Amino acid sequence: MSKKVRIPTPLRKLTNNEELVEINATNIGEAIVELQTRFPGIQERLVDDKGEVRRFVNVYVNEEDIRFLQNRATPLKDGDEISIIPAIAGG
Repeated sequence: MSKKVRIPTPLRKLTNNEELVEINATNIGEAIVELQTRFPGIQERLVDDKGEVRRFVNVYVNEEDIRFLQNRATPLKDGDEISIIPAIAGG
């Protein structure tokens, strides 16, 4: 079994409109690198210059926010689902 990344609609133009992408990474940081390798341009939308997940991007592993886990070091196991959710700006 593998892990799946759920791609939000605004980023699907980078993934050839794929909504679910299978990955083999062992943590979130590796997952982002793997996505970048397969879909150039996606990494800069997810992380800043220091490699930290951008403030307006929320990443969840099985519905748990990685900010409350181990951020980029959050481990992934087979069957996990990673969700990338861009924050909606508004006011």
